Amino acid sequence: MASTAPARGMRDFLPADVRRRTYVTGVIRGVYERYGFEPLETPAVENIETLLGKYGDEGNQLIFKILKRGEHEASGQADLALRYDLTVPLSRVVAEHRATLPKFFKRYQIQPVWRADRPARGRFREFYQCDVDATGSTSPMVEAELCAAACEALQSLGFTDAVLRLNHRAVLSGVLDVAGLPADKHGEALVALDKLDKIGLDGVRAEYERRGLSGASAEAVLGILGAAALSGAVAADNAATLDAVAAFVAGHEAASAGIANLREVLALAARTPASGQLRVDLTLARGLSYYTGCIMEMTVPDLAGSLGGGGRYDGLVGMFLGQPVPAAGFSLGLERILVVMGERSMFPAHLTTTAADVLIAQWSAATAGDALELAHQLRGTGLRVEVYPDADKLGKQFKYAASTGVPLVVIEGDDERAAGELTVKDLRTGEQQRLPRANAGPRLRALLSQV
Repeated sequence: MASTAPARGMRDFLPADVRRRTYVTGVIRGVYERYGFEPLETPAVENIETLLGKYGDEGNQLIFKILKRGEHEASGQADLALRYDLTVPLSRVVAEHRATLPKFFKRYQIQPVWRADRPARGRFREFYQCDVDATGSTSPMVEAELCAAACEALQSLGFTDAVLRLNHRAVLSGVLDVAGLPADKHGEALVALDKLDKIGLDGVRAEYERRGLSGASAEAVLGILGAAALSGAVAADNAATLDAVAAFVAGHEAASAGIANLREVLALAARTPASGQLRVDLTLARGLSYYTGCIMEMTVPDLAGSLGGGGRYDGLVGMFLGQPVPAAGFSLGLERILVVMGERSMFPAHLTTTAADVLIAQWSAATAGDALELAHQLRGTGLRVEVYPDADKLGKQFKYAASTGVPLVVIEGDDERAAGELTVKDLRTGEQQRLPRANAGPRLRALLSQV
């Protein structure tokens, strides 16, 4: 017999799960729209050449490839792939529809992505990302607004302890250059550094050794970046942290420009809802290879890893268009947000309720049409109404309502019908009363609000 479990790293979402997910994405969507971001959706499947080469070697290995079909199936070759993130598809869309999109295109996108990763707590092979991106401007105001939107979204969900960490790719590259690390090793050095919060300083040192990075240069990098993390510089004054790294890379033009850019972003973001949550973190690397400027990551104390991240990627759209188009974005990970909110009991109480406010009991098969008519009348008053499908004993119908959490059961028997009334049983209190059928909707709504 075939297994009924979903594929590893994938999940079924039962009604309570869907209610929580809908609530969270609704809050995030509302914040994004208040910032002027427009909705976008792209296909789940992309041409494989669209994705390959955009995420670095490790990212390429995590792409879910789709084999050629029909007569080409035996070749074992892939021509399509499930999308790995929402940023590369956006870049393709901007290149494809450049003539019709506005000069400054701000979009949000909430859709699933797929990665052939090892499943873990808060990490799945199919998961949703909630992205905001803006193309067409190099202004640091773009990053400031992305920081503000991400912080406000989490604040609206009830997160009070989230920290938004900032760094800059040019600063990192400058540190690596000054430390004497060859340019062709920068990518590997950043991928390993990006794992610092998971494997610690010794783990990164071992990763450097495994990748054949120079011991002296690696130690110099860890000396300025790793020491900053271990000394708690992430929680220290941002200006002091930037002053320290500025002294280390003095004379390195690109790194100095990156530090200046970070100062501008911090100054602007301090005037937004992100104020107070921003921390410069010199160890933040963001492993994806397409980032070119400011990089960002959102963390909370009780989760290994981040709730989201992003940055500037001015070269990615140009890979499709053949000309540079500035762009930056931020992605919130829905699954990790849900995990933390569930563990912290952060969801509103109403999300645990059933899908119906009222169950209409079926008195007899002959009166089934009356039950449907009554349900239509009550739904017209804004109530969520379920009709019991079988003419079972009332005790069974009450038991079903209790098992699904429906608070009110409405009965229209022969006596009630003759009197133009309804009997209502409140399963929360056990009380039972008669109501006029003509204006039952408002009376039922009043009963629902009493407990």
